[in-house]
Amino acid sequence: MNIDNLVTMANQIGSFYESMPDHKKSLHDIADHIKKTWEPRMRREFLAHVDANQTASGLSPIVLESVLLNRELF
Repeated sequence: MNIDNLVTMANQIGSFYESMPDHKKSLHDIADHIKKTWEPRMRREFLAHVDANQTASGLSPIVLESVLLNRELF
């Protein structure tokens, strides 16, 4: 799986939820959406990328925050 595609998809998900009024729920919903719609291999590669490149991962701030706060959902 191409990590650039995963980052792009995660940022699109984050963009949708970022407009929601409840920030805390948005963070949970981003992680929940990824868990429900991505296959395990995609999630593993995505998390490995985040772990290796947190500050330069290419993720939007809300997606990175979601991953860091809700890792157990992934």
